[in-house]
Amino acid sequence: MFNKTKKLWASAMLIALSVPVFAQSGVNGLNTATSTLKTYVAPVTNITLVIGGIVGIVGAIRVYSKWNSGDQDINKELMGWGGSCVFLVVSALVIKAFFGL
Repeated sequence: MFNKTKKLWASAMLIALSVPVFAQSGVNGLNTATSTLKTYVAPVTNITLVIGGIVGIVGAIRVYSKWNSGDQDINKELMGWGGSCVFLVVSALVIKAFFGL
């Protein structure tokens, strides 16, 4: 009987002492994940801005060609093109602001 109680207490103490080790490991893992994500923010922001530039150039060419052909639906095309460019630029800025860079 005494032997089982001793084993039970030893097991409980082992578990109680190992909990802070797992918690510290979790904190280290979160810190590592945060630093890894921060290294990806600048390239993702740059790629978003490049895509925004490409969309802007293609949209400008489409608006110009519609304008020269005399299409009456140029306002809708212009608003769609401008809105997509603004969205991509703002999303790149929001990503930087979210990660504090």
